[in-house]
Amino acid sequence: MKTEPKAGMYMKIVDLHVHSNKSDGTCSPSELVDLAIQKGLSAFALTDHDTTAGLDEAIEYAKDRDIEVVPGIEFSTEYQGRDIHVLGLAIDYKAPVFADRLQAFVDSRIGRNRKMCHNLTEAGIDISYEKLMAAYPGAVITRAHYARYLLDHGYVKSLPEAFERYVGDHCPYFVPREKVTPVQAVQLIRQAKGIPVLAHPTLYHMGKDALQKLVSSLTEAGLVGLEAVYSTYSAGEEREMRQLALRNGLLISGGSDFHGSNKPGLELATGYHGKLVIPYDIWERLKEKRRELYEN
Repeated sequence: MKTEPKAGMYMKIVDLHVHSNKSDGTCSPSELVDLAIQKGLSAFALTDHDTTAGLDEAIEYAKDRDIEVVPGIEFSTEYQGRDIHVLGLAIDYKAPVFADRLQAFVDSRIGRNRKMCHNLTEAGIDISYEKLMAAYPGAVITRAHYARYLLDHGYVKSLPEAFERYVGDHCPYFVPREKVTPVQAVQLIRQAKGIPVLAHPTLYHMGKDALQKLVSSLTEAGLVGLEAVYSTYSAGEEREMRQLALRNGLLISGGSDFHGSNKPGLELATGYHGKLVIPYDIWERLKEKRRELYEN
């Protein structure tokens, strides 16, 4: 059984899927840097949902510290009615074409959030987009923020209840957001000289044939990696994901999907119960592929 590595022992480790309070995590980008060092990480990727707002802070804070911050993002996309996530690692997040497209995502999300606040207000909840922004300054507002707001203001007794009653997909107050397709996300990441990675494929609960069809279409569009090492995977699921990557000529990636206290029990670097281990050589292979794609 895998055990939690300690700083400086046995191997260099990484975590290539991490969230800050700039999306739906609870740690600031600087706090993540400190925590990553505590955990003995050699590198971590900050991959907030549809935003790069925390990257400057994390990279600047890490400058004089022994840690590599990988600039990243996690795109929420839609495919055949499913929410599919695509990670972009080592992106040139200041590239104009990338920044402009990202702003369009932000504008779309703001419009959705204003509509959801209106719906919840009609249901008797004292909420507005401005109050959400005041409660979570600088964050890209997601449903996790709504759930936390409802809990903090006494409308629900737990975060799951908030999703069940108010902000889940099938709740009357929910407003879906316009999303790009997974292929479009892959193409945009490639335009930003990044490494596109399909995040946590087992969580989509697709049959093997359907998942293979998705992976094939994304590989044709420029997908580079697949998240084959992940906090919730069983040994069998990890083996299946590694085989899926191999069959499609993809590299493997790995991450905890750390969200701070929004995912209780899930630790940066080591996942649940210290079982997650992501060797640095996974990141080395991805970096080498990036050099091959964009620098040769």
